[in-house]
Amino acid sequence: MSNSTITASPPKHAKSGKGKKPASLWSDAWYDLRHSKVFLFGAALALLLVIVAAFPSLFSPLDAFDKSTCDLARARDGLDATHWFGSDNLGCDTYSRVIYGARVSIIVGIVATLVTSLVGGFLGLLAGFYGRWTDVLLSRVAEIFFAIPSILGALLILAVVGRDNAGIGSVVLALSVLAWPLVLRIMRAAVITTKSQDFVLAARALGAGPIRIMIRHILPNALAPVIVVTTMNLGVFIAAEAGLSFLGVGIQSPDISWGLMIADARNRFLEAPAPLLFPALFLSITVLAFVMLGDAVRDALDPKLR
Repeated sequence: MSNSTITASPPKHAKSGKGKKPASLWSDAWYDLRHSKVFLFGAALALLLVIVAAFPSLFSPLDAFDKSTCDLARARDGLDATHWFGSDNLGCDTYSRVIYGARVSIIVGIVATLVTSLVGGFLGLLAGFYGRWTDVLLSRVAEIFFAIPSILGALLILAVVGRDNAGIGSVVLALSVLAWPLVLRIMRAAVITTKSQDFVLAARALGAGPIRIMIRHILPNALAPVIVVTTMNLGVFIAAEAGLSFLGVGIQSPDISWGLMIADARNRFLEAPAPLLFPALFLSITVLAFVMLGDAVRDALDPKLR
């Protein structure tokens, strides 16, 4: 019997030929994302919401911050041609407030995600790369924050700040302080796994310094799990901001937040359900969009799911 060699066929999207770069994790992930209906739908929905948050006047004929547009005589009116989502307890147009409320929620989600990822990622890189006392110290500090319940910790921080000083910055601070340890732990694990690879050992043997090894060799290969959790954190932080505003310790009037709108409308829900249902619906859609993005990115970047 003659011997035969069995070779695996390359993926359809793998580049071949002279001068072509071989497929990598990032190129494979981008290929999967481009062909993922979940990612495309979530990305389109998230992009639309970001545009609404950035340019609310393009989507609302009324300025939600202009109190002259409110009419107490129309308080809790139902849906009509002028007020598509009805009117709230003060006679303000619910539709315009829902549109303008997207800005606060999305800004809090994006800024808190960036702060958490940068702080947790940087500290996780240091802990995983240097190890020893650096790892022990940072890991013990992170465990202290892990022991604090998220909602109770955020309530405590915002209570210390005070309702008069509560705003976007305070909410971002409360969420970031309690969320960075998760990113640290994920980055640390990825760095510990990556730094034992042959290409890192080869870079050390060639005389590369620690900074160059961390930035050029370890960081690009340890980012995948951090990107996954970062994408998912967007939806988590948006929902958390709405929850804190609903409890009365987050965003305060005259700022507009979906959670604040839900809190104002809850006592008269049976009389006028629209002022509560529509901000709750937009909040759910926004969280769903970013959760779909996170799921698609996780499926594309996690080799175990391929």
